Amino acid sequence: MPQLTATEFNKFLATPGVLMRVAVVRADGSPLVTPIWFIHEDQSIYFTPRERSEWFACLRRDNRVALCIDEQPLPYRKVVVEGNASLIHDVGEDARWRDQYRRIAERYVPPEAAQAYIETTINEPRGLYRVQLEGASVKTWRMPLEDEPQDGIWHHRYYQ
Repeated sequence: MPQLTATEFNKFLATPGVLMRVAVVRADGSPLVTPIWFIHEDQSIYFTPRERSEWFACLRRDNRVALCIDEQPLPYRKVVVEGNASLIHDVGEDARWRDQYRRIAERYVPPEAAQAYIETTINEPRGLYRVQLEGASVKTWRMPLEDEPQDGIWHHRYYQ
């Protein structure tokens, strides 16, 4: 299956409305997966949990994450990242990164709605996390395009 080129990778991660699923580890070792908004900037993935979310508590205890960013329509672009999340701004520092928060919101709703969302949730404390792609495990793939060979679309290990 073809991997995304650097151009395809950056274009896909900039596509408005594409959700990310973040997987974290609970205290008992079980996984927790949550679909969330994100933004790709500076060769990193940024995301923001609310203070009272279960997955924020999980990240505070264990910063290992798996991120899955994918789409349903063809060509089924997918990015999977395994790495460590760094808390860039803790609860109470929201004003320092509000412009970035606005950019995240604007990926999912129109600018005026993003501003309204920020204003109505401004009293909901949150943190800002980052996963740097350099040093993380990053896997990408998509279905072949029309001008590419259509056979062997799965990794060779899946074939007998």
